[in-house]
Amino acid sequence: MGGCFSFQISCDPVLNRVGSCFCGRGNYICNFKKNLVALHKAMEDLTATRDDVERRVQREEEIGLQRLQRVQVWLTRVDTIVNHFNIINNTRTIELERFCFCGVYSKNLKSSIGYRKRVLSMLKRVSTLKSDGDFEVVTEPATRAVVEERPLQPTIVGQETMLERAWNRLMDDGTGIMGLYGMGGVGKTTFLAQINNKFRGANDWVDIVIWVVVSSDLRVEKIQDEIAEKLGLNGEEWRQNTKSQKAMILYTSLRNKRFILLLDDVWGKVDLNEIGVPFPTRENKCKVAFTTRSQDVCGRMGVDDPMEIKCLEPNDALYLFQYKVGKLTLESHLDIPELARIVAEKCRGLPLALNVIGETMACKKTVQEWKHAIDVLSSSATDFSGMVDEILPILKYSYDNLSGEQVKSCFRYCSLFPEDYLISKEKLIDYWICEGFIEETEGREKAYNQGYAVIGTLVRACLLLEEGSNKLKVKMHDVVREMALWISSDLGKYKERCIVQGCVGLREIPKVKEWNSVRKMSLIQNDMELISGSPKCPGLTTLLLQGNKKLVNISGEFFSFMSGLLVLDLSSNRGLTGLPEQISELVSLRYLDLSNTNIVKLPGGLQELKKLIHLNLEFTWKLESISGISNLWSLKTLGLLHSKMSIDLSLVEELERLEHLEVVTIDISSSVVAEKLLCSNRLVQCFKEVDIKKLQEESVRALTLPTMVNLQRLNIECGMRDIKIEKITSSFGNKSPTAPYFSNLSSVFIRHCNDLKDLTWLLFAPNLTFLEVGFSKQLEEIISEEKAVSCVTEEGATCITVPFPKLKNLTLSNLPMLKSIYWSPLPFPCLKKISVSGCPKLRKLPLDSNSVVMVEHRDIHWIPLSLYSHRKINVQPNAIRLQRNPLDFTSTSGAVPKEIVINYKDKEWMEGFEWEDEATRLRFLPSCMLLGIF
Repeated sequence: MGGCFSFQISCDPVLNRVGSCFCGRGNYICNFKKNLVALHKAMEDLTATRDDVERRVQREEEIGLQRLQRVQVWLTRVDTIVNHFNIINNTRTIELERFCFCGVYSKNLKSSIGYRKRVLSMLKRVSTLKSDGDFEVVTEPATRAVVEERPLQPTIVGQETMLERAWNRLMDDGTGIMGLYGMGGVGKTTFLAQINNKFRGANDWVDIVIWVVVSSDLRVEKIQDEIAEKLGLNGEEWRQNTKSQKAMILYTSLRNKRFILLLDDVWGKVDLNEIGVPFPTRENKCKVAFTTRSQDVCGRMGVDDPMEIKCLEPNDALYLFQYKVGKLTLESHLDIPELARIVAEKCRGLPLALNVIGETMACKKTVQEWKHAIDVLSSSATDFSGMVDEILPILKYSYDNLSGEQVKSCFRYCSLFPEDYLISKEKLIDYWICEGFIEETEGREKAYNQGYAVIGTLVRACLLLEEGSNKLKVKMHDVVREMALWISSDLGKYKERCIVQGCVGLREIPKVKEWNSVRKMSLIQNDMELISGSPKCPGLTTLLLQGNKKLVNISGEFFSFMSGLLVLDLSSNRGLTGLPEQISELVSLRYLDLSNTNIVKLPGGLQELKKLIHLNLEFTWKLESISGISNLWSLKTLGLLHSKMSIDLSLVEELERLEHLEVVTIDISSSVVAEKLLCSNRLVQCFKEVDIKKLQEESVRALTLPTMVNLQRLNIECGMRDIKIEKITSSFGNKSPTAPYFSNLSSVFIRHCNDLKDLTWLLFAPNLTFLEVGFSKQLEEIISEEKAVSCVTEEGATCITVPFPKLKNLTLSNLPMLKSIYWSPLPFPCLKKISVSGCPKLRKLPLDSNSVVMVEHRDIHWIPLSLYSHRKINVQPNAIRLQRNPLDFTSTSGAVPKEIVINYKDKEWMEGFEWEDEATRLRFLPSCMLLGIF
């Protein structure tokens, strides 16, 4: 036995594990091929049964029956099991390759056992599904639209016309998705509920109407569950499905239905595909309508032309308020109906406020209670019952949904202005820049673009309202304003943080308990005559005092403790003749507006404001000098338009020393100064608005305008024979117009230029929107054909465009020699109004039947082809960029006529008017209006 040894290893666990795989209940490996064959056969039988059921269903649906819900559920389950089988079958080869030892042992035992378990489980499910598919009946008679009636208040006011419009649009075959947007509390849910209820028995073709509340916490599975409940798919088996499985089941259930999906309170894009909702089309006649507070959501949902749900008109608002107050209260005293009208006006047509405040006042039957209510709503609306509990929190959701603190800060700032106050967008952005909400480190243009983007965000969120035809101003709904002030005060905890008392007849600075807590103060349009005291408010950053027309004096000590003040607006205080020297204490000041005041001179202390970047001195009719302005070395914006002082050469030199200057508005009344200014390459690029008046010197017979890319408004009133354009020297050394000279010029006024013959230079202002020409005795043409041709034939001239591609308003008055605006018809895609007075020789306007057509693509077209029909023009094929003839609108898809107004003062002028042709006369004659005065 020598040299022999023995050992013993316990192998029971290994043998037990292997044995269980070959011998016991878990004998998955030995039966693998047998189970796979059985599963394949079972799937073939199941899919054949499914195809038979679907054919039966389709045949019976063609004769007007509708499928049973349990049949649809079974078909959906079959589709799900087929997908699962395909996944298992795709890995079949991989699992077979794992076997060794003659196919009885797997290289990955754990994976193989799991796979065999799934095969056995699916085999059982397929067998059960096949037996469940033995339907005796698969359809039933079709029912009318399935609609759950939504509860509504007994009286709906002021939405009848809008409801009819919305209903007609939704029913239009071309409408698949309709968006309804509006501010919080305006009644969007009520509006959508009315649409829902209109489907009760209204249309036989609708199979089901589904209402889903989406809310700000958009969760796809929550929406899926609500739709499934409406379809009868909810249950334990439904809840076990994943999100993608639920989407497939919903899609299968809805794809053969004509459904109406109503989504209420949408705050972000709802992806119909992710949910499982078939996209509504003209063919399937399905519809989706949703409500939202944001126009951005409408765009993301693919709705280009959403409908705005607006606040009620005054009469409708009063009716709703009276209904809520009740007849008994209204008749309890003769004065209460008029007081009720005043209270209703405070709600500014917002149904939420009308309902809540109306219910609050329903039990108030004394005049004193109603007057107290008016006082509270006028001074501190947040103290009114129901405002903080029921109104402001609902509106605050819109604020909470704004992205980023910057946008929220800009929004809160808008609450500093009084009720119905129209805020200039540009001025608002200047405030924001000087407050530091918007950085100007990358240049003024980018800062302004960012500011306009913020305004656009707030407008689309229904937190600001655009006003005016040009939409240059915004305002804030009064109830939204109260919400913004409430938020600024930390939900009412610190009411003195933001003091806003505009248009309330204040005669002095209001009493403040804690000046240290004050951050913003707005006392716009009051009756203060004297501002005195020395409030200690180092945290105050904005002080708005404009519009106090009785204000005559501001004491020096008033500015002593405002070291953090950034924005000071004293504009439109016509009684104000000077400022105290202590203004130098405002060491942080960046914005100062003294426009429309009667100040005679600037205090010496003003020169100490080294951080000042914006100074507005426009319309200071008594200001005699701004000597020393060059000491304000941070200055970027300077407004001097319509001030009394005359610009001399020394002031021009001071302006040239302001290295950071970017924007200037200015009057020029001296030919020497004009020559100096217009030759300063740096200053002319700063000009935003320029008035050139009364250049009486004999040397000024022709005015040569340099390129001014930032110029927006130009007014010329002086005697000269010609206005020329200074040519740009290109990099190749030749002088030629290689780019528009006045790319931002939008408004031009030409008056009392008696020696001018034409205004052909306007060809170089492609973005002109307003043109007024008057009182110029020798003017014969607006655009001279001869001079235009001369421009084209110059070597390298490539920028001459068809004139007036963006013109909206054209006014011509007292031009006795004017014969022509342009020698051939123009498209005028943006024109709204032409006014003609005192132009007896102007017998024809550059219009034809295709002019003033709103088209889908408004390209800036180049020289019209008609120009090249003149033999005297010889242009090489590649010398000038050509596009299609801008006068040819025959190939423009979707082109529709747009209404304009042609005003004229002289009846005889119209009687002798010459139309291009009969079609032109029929197109524009109805637009002509005889006016006594413009």
